[in-house]
Amino acid sequence: MTGWTPSFWLDIFDELLYDDNELDYGDEWNLNFNYTQTNEITKEERKRGWKVYSHCAFGKFQCGVCRKTWPSARAVVLFRYRVRNGRGTVIMRPFGQACRRCQDGEYDLPGFNRKEVEHALLRLFSKIRKNCYGEEESDDVSSTSSVKVWTKPHEAALCEACRLGICCLEDE
Repeated sequence: MTGWTPSFWLDIFDELLYDDNELDYGDEWNLNFNYTQTNEITKEERKRGWKVYSHCAFGKFQCGVCRKTWPSARAVVLFRYRVRNGRGTVIMRPFGQACRRCQDGEYDLPGFNRKEVEHALLRLFSKIRKNCYGEEESDDVSSTSSVKVWTKPHEAALCEACRLGICCLEDE
């Protein structure tokens, strides 16, 4: 597991879409990143078909200053998605956590292993099938980490998602 790697997410996104046909509706989907988006959707955006899904995963963080690492079962990734005119767009934002040792106000972004990335994307695709294509949602995927892991108690003061009020919310 390394630090935050957008290309890792892009590769797995493409594999699940094109090798495993997770969204087999003939639309072309792509994944983008936006490091400032929130879970707020305006009326205008809603009219244009945007939906939001927040996922809580197990990730590892590393301080960019002192290099300290720590695991967290509350590494939050936020997805916005919509399909329009044969094109599907997913915009993703990972949320960071600050280093307890440095307390420098900087948020470090999480790294994830392959299993966590796959789990997050499969859960997202389940939401997309339900909300964009009217399919029943499958019960076998939950919006939290695929593995139950023990980590130290969550420190809300150091969590960017907590600060914005969206840490590990169950989705709407």
